[in-house]
Amino acid sequence: MADTRLTFKEMCARFDVTPRTLRYYEYIELLQPDREGRARYYGPREIARMTLILRGRRFGFQLEELRKWLLLYDQKGKTDQYRVWVEMADRQLAVLLESRAELDRSIADLRELRDHTAASLGLESRPESA
Repeated sequence: MADTRLTFKEMCARFDVTPRTLRYYEYIELLQPDREGRARYYGPREIARMTLILRGRRFGFQLEELRKWLLLYDQKGKTDQYRVWVEMADRQLAVLLESRAELDRSIADLRELRDHTAASLGLESRPESA
């Protein structure tokens, strides 16, 4: 992977992002590709960062939070970055668990209302699903 360099178009395709997204990530300094004239090339560092950024977004982290976290590696090293990651993950897990609890409550309320209404119409209740 040390020799891997992706063009702008290849980077978009590999990570299934739009050119606008990729340019924005560069603009806010999440990514810093090598430039040769107008061409951009993404090496192993930028590919790894993009993987982390997209994973972080999937987990619900804000881009600015991810940017600061990625900067820690250059400023303080891997150990400090990992410590901060654990703190960030703990906070986000709490947020996600609360969101899941709210969603479970909404599902239960909707199911109860649906079943009550169906019963008043003489319709069958639906079996529980996942």
